[in-house]
Formats: sequence, C-alpha cells, structure tokens
Amino acid sequence: MTALQDLKYGQWFRGADVDGDGFITQQDVRMMSERYIAARRATPGSAPARTLTEQMDVFWTNVIAPMDRDGDGKVDLREMTEGFRRVLTDAALYPQQIAPVADCFFDLVDLNGDGKIDQAEFQLMFDSVAGVPGEDCAAVFAALDRDGSGALDRAEFHQALTEFFYGSNPDAPANHLFGRVSG
Repeated sequence: MTALQDLKYGQWFRGADVDGDGFITQQDVRMMSERYIAARRATPGSAPARTLTEQMDVFWTNVIAPMDRDGDGKVDLREMTEGFRRVLTDAALYPQQIAPVADCFFDLVDLNGDGKIDQAEFQLMFDSVAGVPGEDCAAVFAALDRDGSGALDRAEFHQALTEFFYGSNPDAPANHLFGRVSG
C-alpha cells in the first residue's frame, strides 16, 4: 500500500460520504444511487434504477460493511482505508470485487445506449455521484480516453477503475477519477 493509494481512497471516501458526517453508512451508499438516478432523470422504480440500487446494496454488504471493525453500522476513513488495504490487494480480483457495480454504473451512464460513455455522460456521473467539479471531469476524461475516440468504452472504464483502486503509479490519469488527488 502506498501513500498515493491512501490519498486516492481518501478522495473516494469524501465522495461516498454523501451526507458529510465523516462516515459511510448504507444510507450514504443508497444516496449515491439516488443522486445518479435523479441526475439521469431515470424513474426511481425503473428496472435500471432498481438494478443500480440492488448492486449498491450488494456493494455495501460485501465491500463496505465488512470494514466496520467496531460494529457501529458506519465506516470512518480509517476503517475504510484499512479495509481497502486488506481487500484490494490483487487486481486479478477486480472482476469479483469492483466489476459488478462498475458494469451497472457503466450501463446507467451510457444514456444513449451506444456502448460508450461520452464526456457529457461521464461528467454527469462523476459530478452527481462524487461531486467532482466539471473542469476536473474534463481533464480526467481526456486522459482516460486512451484511444482518442471521444468516448470511453467498457474496457477503458474498467481499466480506469482498476488503476484507481489497485494502482500505485503516480502518473496514472485514473488517480483523479473521483476528484483531484494532491499530496
């Protein structure tokens, strides 16, 4: 685990702590879903909205809740960072650990259903879900669009999330996926 990973996890934590109380709870995880569903103007009871909510509940149960070391029903930054250090040790486990939620988000973000996420779709997701400012979104998007197509395909999206959660390269563009990391 590197200092860079700690900074990235801290940035992710700040975005996931939707109510800003210094903890991630199941309610925060659900509010992340609700924010995106609302930003997308999806009907809350629609199939995509239900799928996202269900996947986020699974994410809470399988990834975040086990980090709650003191059993108080909420995860603070220390618990989350230590949990990520314990769990996110091998990028080969990405398909089980992160990919199911990532695929669900990809499908919801792809508003026009073309199998790609364009810059406007990307900005909508990261601004509404994680509160990433527009200028940061634009810069990160440009760096993640490795083939210069003007859109992220599913492989580029997964590569970015793998770099963010498992990577330690200080120059990786995905370091700033959930907001500018400095340190």
